Amino acid sequence: MTKRLLSALVLLPIFLLIVVKAPAFLFNLLVVAFSARALWELTGMLEQAGRPVQRRLGVLAGVAVTASFAASRMPDPLRLPLLVLTLAVGVIVAAPVFRGTPAIEPAANTLLAVLYVGWLLGYGILLHHASARGDELILFVVGVTWIGETAAYVVGSTLGRHPLAPVVSPKKTIEGSVAQVAASVATAAALGAWLLPGCALGAMMAAGGLLGVVGQVGDLAESVIKRAVGIKDAAAIIPGHGGVLDRIDSLLFNLPAFYYVSRLAGCA
Repeated sequence: MTKRLLSALVLLPIFLLIVVKAPAFLFNLLVVAFSARALWELTGMLEQAGRPVQRRLGVLAGVAVTASFAASRMPDPLRLPLLVLTLAVGVIVAAPVFRGTPAIEPAANTLLAVLYVGWLLGYGILLHHASARGDELILFVVGVTWIGETAAYVVGSTLGRHPLAPVVSPKKTIEGSVAQVAASVATAAALGAWLLPGCALGAMMAAGGLLGVVGQVGDLAESVIKRAVGIKDAAAIIPGHGGVLDRIDSLLFNLPAFYYVSRLAGCA
């Protein structure tokens, strides 16, 4: 708990400084760096478990997909990302042909990494570019996600009695899950009024509830992968938190979810 708190106290101000004060290209660079590290961790987990994966190709392709979202200020923001993703899929699927290894599992595992990390994390850049309030949108979704996760951790570890998904993640509890949704709604109401005053309070609270649920799905999705390969944490780079992938697993689902919700609600 102490390591977890200290890591948060060190990393949070750095993140806030980059989002609020740094130029957009530095934020893009941060997201791309997260993508590269998370891809390296995911492909490393697969390799460690004996699952064949085209590790270097997967990392390069995934990073290229994430970076392509930096062109999202174009009239059609997904045009370049879709083009890069299409090329990446083609190269990854065709790679066994040129290597003379007629196996589909390496390509399948590599595509999992590219889509799960490279594509989904790109929505962080897309959301940041969505409007003049890109900083506020990022702070909103990250704040709601991380405060919700913290509430789930505190309540689950102290009051949790009923397992939520015992096969996938034995330590997660229904009590923690409910606390995460409730904290996400409350945080969304507070941050919405502060950061996005033009958005309806009801819409922000609904968005918070959605993020509270979708974020848990993202967390459990990574747990499925870790359970399948028999690994507890993706890495040990962040004391008390594991790896970068462990830290952003909920955001991988929440970033695209909030991008579309914010547009539907007229907040982007």
